[in-house]
Amino acid sequence: MVEETEVNELKKTENEKRRSGWKLGRSAIGAILVLMIAFGVTFLYTQKGKSCPCFQDSRKYTGIVEDCCCDYETVDTINGAVLHPLLQGLVTTPFFRYFKVKLWCDCPFWPDDGMCKLRDCSVCECPENEFPESFRRPPLGLAADDLKCQEGKPEAAVDRTLDSKVFRGWIEVDNPWTVDDETDNGEMTYVNLLLNPERYTGYTGPSARRIWDAIYSENCPKYASGEICQEKKVLYKLISGLHSSISIHIAADYLLDETKNQWGTNPDLMYDRVLQYPERVRNLYFTFLFVLRAVTKAKDYLEQAEYDTGNPEEDLKAQSLIRQLLYNPKLQAACPVPFDEAKLWKGQSGPELKQQIQKQFRNISALMDCVGCEKCRLWGKLQVLGLGTALKILFSVDGEYRRDQHLQLQRNEVIALVNLLNRLSESIKLVQEMSPTFEKTMKGLSLQPAAKFISSWNRLLKTVLGDRLRKLTL
Repeated sequence: MVEETEVNELKKTENEKRRSGWKLGRSAIGAILVLMIAFGVTFLYTQKGKSCPCFQDSRKYTGIVEDCCCDYETVDTINGAVLHPLLQGLVTTPFFRYFKVKLWCDCPFWPDDGMCKLRDCSVCECPENEFPESFRRPPLGLAADDLKCQEGKPEAAVDRTLDSKVFRGWIEVDNPWTVDDETDNGEMTYVNLLLNPERYTGYTGPSARRIWDAIYSENCPKYASGEICQEKKVLYKLISGLHSSISIHIAADYLLDETKNQWGTNPDLMYDRVLQYPERVRNLYFTFLFVLRAVTKAKDYLEQAEYDTGNPEEDLKAQSLIRQLLYNPKLQAACPVPFDEAKLWKGQSGPELKQQIQKQFRNISALMDCVGCEKCRLWGKLQVLGLGTALKILFSVDGEYRRDQHLQLQRNEVIALVNLLNRLSESIKLVQEMSPTFEKTMKGLSLQPAAKFISSWNRLLKTVLGDRLRKLTL
């Protein structure tokens, strides 16, 4: 009896230990689950906060473009359907593809640090004997075919043999918004823009940064947050929009492999410099509409101008495309006044403020002589002149708006204005094409941390609970 009683007591004790183990096991499992759930919620919450900016940066832009009279959707639609095709055709005509520029000039602000030595920085100037005989006789005008440089760099050829007599009906007038070297004919050269595309040149480092630093810090400081004075915003937004456009073109035509001379789009660079910053994209749209407004405001002058290069077929094409651009019914219906310049300079300090901004922009135009890359200098001068021409059209010649004052433009100003509008139009199109790709990519990246965490959590849960249950059943 004694032995039987002892056995029963032992069984009873073993059962109590097992029940106690189960209770402890359940408590441990519960504690583990609580901790893991808390950790999981915290992780997902923090990852949500980190992933949102990436997705928002690449979102589609909607609503009215700030300080303008058109919305983003309309700009994208009308640019893709009307403006971009017209401008692409216009800049290939002889009148608009040759730009007169002074490439060799001293920097007025600091000692010249030498021209960029990279091959793609240079503008190739072909010997005169390589040109067709007709190009050495100015009265015959311009041929329709592109010139080819025989020095191994055909995309950088330059035409220096054209005479100003070829372009009849144009006068030389001053532009108070720019430092004008148009009258310095002795050191000017005609450049074929089609053979010198705006693209990556390898021009980086301190020299390039110094140009943009001087532009922004000394002449175009960013307006304070909450600034309500539109005039103080205009210059910064114009330069920022132009800067964005230049960066987009560098990324869109980038030297991907120097050993193979392989060119193509560098999407990472485009995202890093422009697309991840909503303000830069908005300023690009603002600058585009500002320049478009200048072109449409000057329509009477541009329609009557003589686009004569001595090549009747090409000159008629240029005249036709200009009229299509100025009087396109889709553009007039969708965005009749892209930017309302009449609401600026209204206050008592308006004239003084305009003179200040005019002086700042003149300094910016002078800074183009400090660009150490020859091809960058070419496109910098052209686009700054184009922007200065837009300012001249919208805000008069002498800084005081008078309706009885007749607009007068140099031939070079018209060429720069149209080419600038084309550059901006192409940048808008690239943003529209590239943004959905980045949106999809960044959305996928924002979901990856959560997906990886859930997978790891499931594996950990199975491991921990599986081991614990196995121990408890032994």
